[in-house]
Amino acid sequence: MFCVPSIETGAIMNITKGGLVLFSANSNSSCMELSKRIAERLGVEMGKVQVYQEPNRETRVQIQESVRGKDVFIIQTVSKDVNTTIMELLIMVYACKTSCAKSIIGVIPYFPYSKQCKMRKRGSIVSKLLASMMCKAGLTHLITMDLHQKEIQGFFNIPVDNLRASPFLLQYIQEEIPDYRNAVIVAKSPASAKRAQSFAERLRLGIAVIHGEAQDAESDMVDGRHSPPTAKNVAAIHPSLEIPMLIPKEKPPITVVGDVGGRIAIIVDDIIDDVDSFLAAAETLKERGAYKIFVMATHGLLSSDAPRLIEESAIDEVVVTNTIPHEIQKLQCPKIKTVDISMILSEAIRRIHNGESMSYLFRNIGLDD
Repeated sequence: MFCVPSIETGAIMNITKGGLVLFSANSNSSCMELSKRIAERLGVEMGKVQVYQEPNRETRVQIQESVRGKDVFIIQTVSKDVNTTIMELLIMVYACKTSCAKSIIGVIPYFPYSKQCKMRKRGSIVSKLLASMMCKAGLTHLITMDLHQKEIQGFFNIPVDNLRASPFLLQYIQEEIPDYRNAVIVAKSPASAKRAQSFAERLRLGIAVIHGEAQDAESDMVDGRHSPPTAKNVAAIHPSLEIPMLIPKEKPPITVVGDVGGRIAIIVDDIIDDVDSFLAAAETLKERGAYKIFVMATHGLLSSDAPRLIEESAIDEVVVTNTIPHEIQKLQCPKIKTVDISMILSEAIRRIHNGESMSYLFRNIGLDD
């Protein structure tokens, strides 16, 4: 385990040489729970700021205390209105910059638009655009957790600390699943196999991979704008030009690579939003003999009808962290459980403010984790 050890709230911060201000950029009160937990662990008060929407839906930020020469940490958890959340953050960062803050560190546990990090046909790489906007607004450092693709760090020209939630999820498995030694870690698609392998190796368990029609189709369109045109239009470019056509993909019948019969199946992923692929995986695992099914994910977006679908499905429990508020979804579906990750975020804030090494929070983490 490479989890931050438990430390008493009053002692967790060598409270700092002064000059630390902690803000929450959310106008939505339901999104401030994580900020309050972090402040409590650090032993500091939340900074005084007003964030609200004008009647015309413009965002207004009014900082109500001095930040001159201070380290400002802005905690922003993503609400359902993701675009408003982004504007709240950008405006607050810029307000701190123009108020002469010494440094402005964004604490964004779930980085929005992280799935749009690859070129798809004639689309755009939105996470690169968002990174540029944050840097331009004045952000000097970013703390986030389990980026959808680690390469997103390269979109920033400032330091990025991509923390991991896996220690907390592993601890949950060991403490809350009594017969976890009889479990198998499952990747619901080949794209999730590395994460599943990391969990399996740390828990000394077996691994299974679902491959076939139920897999996520995300990787099918990552190779650019489909240019030049397909072969039937090649003659219109030049009569002598013959470009071999790529054979179209055809998914094989659904297959489970690995034995799940008579075992607990633990599906792991980074994000659970549209739950259709998780439900299909759970049905497949039930058919193959798994007697209990858990889903573990860092970010529980759980959009639309996800709580109802989970409640009616073969899934026994969905475990997510509190990087995103989901109290309403928990009321709709008792199967959803929450793991608190405020400890590692508060420790990251403490270390950055005190100028201490961050390597302690990344020990035992390999390149593939």
